[in-house]
Amino acid sequence: MHQGRVRIRGGELCEQNGLRVNVPLASRSVGAALLIGTLAISPGVLAEQELGQAASDPTAPLMNFQLQNSWSPEVHGTNDSQNIVQFRTALPYRLAGHQHIFRLTAPSLTEDPGGSTGLSDSTVFDLTTFEHSWGRSGFGVVALLPTGGEHRGAEQWGLGPAVGFAASRGSFLYGAFNQNIFSVAGEDDREDVNLSILQPIINLGLGQGWSVGTSEMNITYDWEHSDWSSLPVGGRLSKLVKLGDSPLQISGLYEHNFADDYAVPEDQFSLQFKLLVP
Repeated sequence: MHQGRVRIRGGELCEQNGLRVNVPLASRSVGAALLIGTLAISPGVLAEQELGQAASDPTAPLMNFQLQNSWSPEVHGTNDSQNIVQFRTALPYRLAGHQHIFRLTAPSLTEDPGGSTGLSDSTVFDLTTFEHSWGRSGFGVVALLPTGGEHRGAEQWGLGPAVGFAASRGSFLYGAFNQNIFSVAGEDDREDVNLSILQPIINLGLGQGWSVGTSEMNITYDWEHSDWSSLPVGGRLSKLVKLGDSPLQISGLYEHNFADDYAVPEDQFSLQFKLLVP
């Protein structure tokens, strides 16, 4: 296992007692909370869809509030487990005649091989989205916030471009999303962040609120070390239910990470609750 290198997965990283460990954005962000979920469609299109499909459609312009718990029985290179509780919110709005979505992701370590628990580094981004005959595209900016401090973060401010697309054919949706995060300020004695994060998107609506698709699968390349720091493969099963009068999507996610040279979760099991505000 390579040690002493800063690693990031989906936008967050941490360091505990000398062991630097990846903290997934959702890792996840995303399954039902995928980064491509910030692309938007018009309210007219949304009104034509069944709510169950729209809840699983990461291009739907839905305000939402998400809570996810991710547990890993073993972290590569250790015999220890890891648990992350993550909050995420997506807030659509219009500015200068264009549709935008602002999103905040804030993960917190509740169990970790390094022994330090608490808030890790957070990410925010804002995308401007556009309609096309084939689907939607989005362009914007992503930022890394050093909220994890010395032990659970990179102690770096990061900034970079984000771009993605989503297209649907009936109940089938596919797309991809890419983020690039580069250090712009931070502690001089900490490694710079220089990452590209690619997320493939596949989702199939099964009817009656059920859907299946890919998990967050944040494939991450570290340009500082010319190496893949995260190579996950996984899936998601979701069901839309009612919480009082509000729609709630419940998802189960699983990922296996093949990047076994670094301190990243080997297998990750996640339970996600996504409250929708149509």
